[in-house]
Amino acid sequence: MKNVVAYLRVSTDGQTGEDKFGLESQRQMIIDYCAKNELNILDWYTDEGISGASDDRPAFNQIVYGDVTNPPYEAVVVAKSDRIARDIYIYFAYRNELRKKNIDVISVTEDFGMFGVYAPILEAMLAAMAQVERQNINMRTSGGRKIKAAHGGYSGGRAPMGYKVQNGNLVINEDEAPTVRRAFELRDSGMVLMSIVDTLNKEGYTTRNGKPFVISTVQSIINNRKTYEGWYHYGKDGEWVKGVHEPILK
Repeated sequence: MKNVVAYLRVSTDGQTGEDKFGLESQRQMIIDYCAKNELNILDWYTDEGISGASDDRPAFNQIVYGDVTNPPYEAVVVAKSDRIARDIYIYFAYRNELRKKNIDVISVTEDFGMFGVYAPILEAMLAAMAQVERQNINMRTSGGRKIKAAHGGYSGGRAPMGYKVQNGNLVINEDEAPTVRRAFELRDSGMVLMSIVDTLNKEGYTTRNGKPFVISTVQSIINNRKTYEGWYHYGKDGEWVKGVHEPILK
C-alpha cells in the first residue's frame, strides 16, 4: 500500500466562482479514491481562502519545501489538479519541486497514468485550461468593477483616510474625517507638507493606525482631494466621474 498526503484548497471566492466543490466534497472524493486504490493517507494539508493564481499557500508550501519526504510519503493526492494551482507556471514549478523529492501527484478526477506517453501533454493542457479559466474569472470580475466605477461606485482597494467600506460602498468615517478636513485647511492656507505634518502632530492628530504623521501619509491625503470632493475613479487610467459617496470637503 502506497503512503500519501492529501491536499485540499478553496479559494477566496468560497464555494462559487472557481470552486466547483468545497473542502468536505474534496475530502470525501479523496477518501473514496484512496480506499479503492489502496492508498494510505498519512496526513492532510489544507489551504482556505487561497486563490488558484497565488503562490502564497502556506499548507502546500509545507509539502513542497517542508519536511514531507519520500519515504514515507510517495505522493500528494488532490481532488483535481487545479487545486495545486491554476497558473500553469506555478503548477509546473510545484510539480518539478515535488519530483526532486521523488513525490508524485495524484489527481482523483484526472488519471494521467492511463494515458501513457501522452500523460505529460494532457497534464500541460489541463493546467493551461485552468489558467485560462482563472483569467476569464479575473476579466469578468474586473469588468464588473469597471462598470460600477463608471457610475461612481466603490470598486475595491483600500478606502482613503476619512472613509470606510460599508456594504460595498464608501461612507464617511466620522473618527477620521476631522483629520482630513484639518489637513486641507492647513494646505489651503498655504502650508507646505512638512509644516502640515508638524501641525497635525502637535495638535494631536494621528494616522488611522494611531501613529504620528509623516510627509508620505499627509501627501496621500492631499493627493485624494477629488475623492474627498465627491469624485471617484477606478484604476490608474480610470476617468474621474461623480461619485455616489458623500464628500468630506464641501
